Amino acid sequence: MKTLAQFVQKKRDNLGLSPKGLAEKCNLPVSVIEEIEAGKELFLAVTVRQNLAKGLKCNPAEIKKLEKDFTNVLVSQEIIDSLKELILNGAGGLKCPQCGAPLVTRIAKMYDLEDNLILHPRAHCSKCSFQIHS
Repeated sequence: MKTLAQFVQKKRDNLGLSPKGLAEKCNLPVSVIEEIEAGKELFLAVTVRQNLAKGLKCNPAEIKKLEKDFTNVLVSQEIIDSLKELILNGAGGLKCPQCGAPLVTRIAKMYDLEDNLILHPRAHCSKCSFQIHS
């Protein structure tokens, strides 16, 4: 089976385009094309997929079927609770439990009805659809 990276490289080569040329046709930064072709991008945003398909003269569904689907990977509640605790304690460099990519983290500050500060850890993966939102 072909990878997303191999598919994009082959289609681009068949069109006689450089990574920069494809980026211009797709209206995407050349760094995005380079990351896809290097195998670093495994899950694309809808707009990126559509622009890439337009530039490669293919159907977005052809690209979608080659993307890594992380939606069926279940993460245990213990792992999520552990990540929440690490975020609240200021740990950096956390990795996604689904794909291993860096997690983007923050702490949301909210107040209850009695004006008590409540901290809520938040995180989302920089590559796949994993997120912590409560």
